[in-house]
Amino acid sequence: MAEFRTQLRETSNLCVEERPGPCTMVIFGASGDLARRKLIPAVYNLHRRELLPEKFEVVGFARSGISDVDFRARVVDAVRACCLGVSSREVERFSTNFHYQRGEYNDAEAYRSLARTLSDFGARRAAGGCHVFYLATPPRLAPEIVAHLAGAGLLAECTEGPACSRVVVEKPFGFDLASARELDQRLAEHLDERQIYRIDHYVGKETVQNMLMFRFANAIFEPVWDAHYIDQVQITTAESEGVEGRAGYFDEAGALRDVFQNHMLQMMATVAMEPPSSFDAKSVRDEKTRILRAIRHIDPSKPCAGVVRGQYEGYPAEEGVAPGSQTETYVAAELRVENTRWQGVPFYLRTGKRLCRRASEIAIFFRRVHDSMFAPFLPDDICPNVLVFNVQPDEGVSLSIQAKGPGPKLCMGTLSMEFRYRAAGLDLPDAYERLLLDCMQGDQTLFIRSDALEAAWSIVDPIRRGWDAGLGCPLIRYPAGSEGPAEAASIPARIGRAWRPI
Repeated sequence: MAEFRTQLRETSNLCVEERPGPCTMVIFGASGDLARRKLIPAVYNLHRRELLPEKFEVVGFARSGISDVDFRARVVDAVRACCLGVSSREVERFSTNFHYQRGEYNDAEAYRSLARTLSDFGARRAAGGCHVFYLATPPRLAPEIVAHLAGAGLLAECTEGPACSRVVVEKPFGFDLASARELDQRLAEHLDERQIYRIDHYVGKETVQNMLMFRFANAIFEPVWDAHYIDQVQITTAESEGVEGRAGYFDEAGALRDVFQNHMLQMMATVAMEPPSSFDAKSVRDEKTRILRAIRHIDPSKPCAGVVRGQYEGYPAEEGVAPGSQTETYVAAELRVENTRWQGVPFYLRTGKRLCRRASEIAIFFRRVHDSMFAPFLPDDICPNVLVFNVQPDEGVSLSIQAKGPGPKLCMGTLSMEFRYRAAGLDLPDAYERLLLDCMQGDQTLFIRSDALEAAWSIVDPIRRGWDAGLGCPLIRYPAGSEGPAEAASIPARIGRAWRPI
């Protein structure tokens, strides 16, 4: 059938964005890749949007022996490499808010020196006692860093007064359920849950955030957001690249832990959650956690029931990968939510590296029409409506509907109504901008709570245990540049469904 397209443009906005109060940010691991590629550019873009506190300082803390001048030069280079339309004078002036402190992560004196530096900032610029500590370091270092921060008196709880400390922890948050609980317990020795910001940058992406407003701010969608009208949901995170620069970590973690346990399950929870009572951190995170707890666990004695794992050809030869590695670079699975709203609706999730292209999307397939008055077309001849949230790289939303095509009286085709942020001339802030700003404001809505983290690990652990026990779930090789293992097609095919092309 023919396909017709139209472009919808944004017409009006209702926006609320507040500038945070005075605070200071400390980036542990400031000389690393995450700080250079993501954090420093995100801070600069917030500066350009006039969303940084009026009194704002950044302290970089790392092992590298560099000076303030050297660190500021790195800041300038990072901004120029990652941000468009940079004014040399503006970025030079911006870099003067950055300072550097060399220190080992296990050196108590380095933290006492950091405390003196932060105290000086507070006295000189009236920056108050609000500190954001971003741990851009391997998560295994988090307990040690937090313990030393506490020892230096830098972890004031978030109360009604200005003194407040918040700690941002990067994934992976644990390696399994047991290690996640242990990490939580060690952090809880020094921090209240309100101070812990477990970051998952996918949750901060514009299109993932858009899911809530699209569903709950439009009367035409929420009434049909259930098993009566939705046939299936497909969530895809595909990467065209391999493990460039991350082989040491990825070969231990694998796709199940690296992407599926966090990004994929968080997107699924966003799709499936019940309406929160209000748009605040507790209400939104309560509903996401309830969904994660309602996902049916896969029987660890049958780890291949609805799951396919694969590895792209040539992966063991990648630099940094163990010879003969059995680490999966691809996972596809069918999950079910055991509640009234989603009874009988399959959620198909897949993620993989070295696939045919880079693409992340959430596709909502509505049910076909029950009957067709358009003889000789039968209901199965009429394509179902599909609502697609394009998470990356071309962020936007599309809805396919059936409509009459020009020409014969009986001429039906798919009309795809599309909105693309970039096509509408809108600049998208990076997810780290959103998340850093929320952390400065003390808003945990888009961060992972401890009970949600445990619920996610409880879903993944049985699969991993079954694989590790060798219970007949083979590691399937697939060609680089393909859509993954052909065997993955069997998952939706069991009930007559098929994957969307990547």
